[in-house]
Amino acid sequence: MLPRLLSGSHRRRALSLWPLIMPRFLHAGTGAVAPPVDPMPRHVALVMDGNRRWAQARGLTTAEGHEAGGRALQRTVRLSLAWGIRTLTAFAFSNENFGRPKMEVDFVMWLIERMIRDHIDEYAREGVRLHVIGDSSRRPASLQKAAMEAEELTRHNSRLHMMLAVCYSGRWDIVQACRELAREAQGGLLRPEDIDESMLDGTLVTSVAAGELSCPDLLIRTSGELRLSNFLLWQSAYSELFFTDTMWPDFGEAEYLRALTSFQSRERRFGERKFQ
Repeated sequence: MLPRLLSGSHRRRALSLWPLIMPRFLHAGTGAVAPPVDPMPRHVALVMDGNRRWAQARGLTTAEGHEAGGRALQRTVRLSLAWGIRTLTAFAFSNENFGRPKMEVDFVMWLIERMIRDHIDEYAREGVRLHVIGDSSRRPASLQKAAMEAEELTRHNSRLHMMLAVCYSGRWDIVQACRELAREAQGGLLRPEDIDESMLDGTLVTSVAAGELSCPDLLIRTSGELRLSNFLLWQSAYSELFFTDTMWPDFGEAEYLRALTSFQSRERRFGERKFQ
């Protein structure tokens, strides 16, 4: 479908216009625009930024901005299902976000719990497997209960693996993995010299996604910020990065397609050189 016969500036121009052309091609039975042809990312990660600024620009409250962000996430889940994305990891709340006003923190925790409970039947029906990853000791008990119930209800699903990062940070993830390996070494279960990248990777909280699906192929950040903000630091070593000025509540089909077509236009070499 995508005009692969074009090259150079003509191909780049076609890619930039593709999201505007795509609405002619609808995914049968879903109402969603058909995605670009392969290669598609198997794992997409989202830094969902801009809820508060989006709300301020419209004279709304921060809480209303977060609610709009929740709706944007559900749109993205449905599009990912329609387009065959295998894993979706969404950065919902970082450990650093605890520095925000307590009223906002409490509201976001309540909103995440409500979102899980409101959509769990849909996830179960549509084949979504849900894992809530991060430091569970910092979550409210009711949210942790909702997360555990959702994980149990969806554990046999395989169409889309959704990891919702709540009370998560990349540095925390690496530290907790190192502590786990240190405990095993101290207990005589492994030798320090046996520790390698694959062993550390298997101890990160994203290891609930099988094998290579634990690392994102494409990482998208909204709101114009150009940083990872302590998200999936180990896992995103070779992720393709896509930054957009769009605020997260406005992130939808067209912007998702721009990210996917940008991904498709890149040559992923993983440090190697391909000889002609």
